[in-house]
Amino acid sequence: MSALRLILLAAGLIGIWQLLVSVTQVPPYILPGPLPVALALMEQWPVLLTHLWTTAFEIIAGLLIGTLLGTSCALSMIISPLLKRWMQPVLVISQAVPVFALAPILVLWFGYGMASKIAMAVLIIFFPVAASFYQGMRRTNPDLLELARIMGAPLLATLRHIVIPSALPAFGAGLRVAAAVAPIGAVVGEWVGSSSGLGFYMLHANARMQVDVMFAALAMLSLTALLVYFSVDYLLDKIIYWEPTKGL
Repeated sequence: MSALRLILLAAGLIGIWQLLVSVTQVPPYILPGPLPVALALMEQWPVLLTHLWTTAFEIIAGLLIGTLLGTSCALSMIISPLLKRWMQPVLVISQAVPVFALAPILVLWFGYGMASKIAMAVLIIFFPVAASFYQGMRRTNPDLLELARIMGAPLLATLRHIVIPSALPAFGAGLRVAAAVAPIGAVVGEWVGSSSGLGFYMLHANARMQVDVMFAALAMLSLTALLVYFSVDYLLDKIIYWEPTKGL
């Protein structure tokens, strides 16, 4: 049923797109119709697929590294009040400075390869993961913590059996947000300076006025972002099986 709903949604969006093009008579160099974009996608498929692997690797690597660093930061702040006082300002600063403004600096430091794009994705992913996981652990039921203290449970056992499981729903919410914004870091990095990737290919297609090719690359990027998000969402539903998945 969900697959049918997605197909109907996609068909509806394509229909609205074609209707908008037909009614407004917008020039194709501004907004091409679905058919020219589909033809460009088929013609440029081998090239687009090559660039897709680069962008997909940057997104997945950034998501994994950003999640690892975010969870480590949150655990460090929960375990050590001293580290919390030092690391909380770092969390705030990491979001106070516009990440997009850091893109040229990251390219300067890490070069035009994948490292600068992965670093961009990590910076975007780090904050929602760290903040949500930390807040989730802070909201652990105090009665459970008091019970663990009375029974003499060591810190690691308390974290493993009480604090972390209690924080997983909040962590899942933050990770879903991170999965949704992960492609932004990779693509922005490719726009600033790169030799491959869908963002790089879109920039060059735009410079050559190949708007249909640019939209084809954008369609592939959108599908990749959706695949990453729904894959993360599916894994979280399996891991956090006790969290309700339906609303009221």
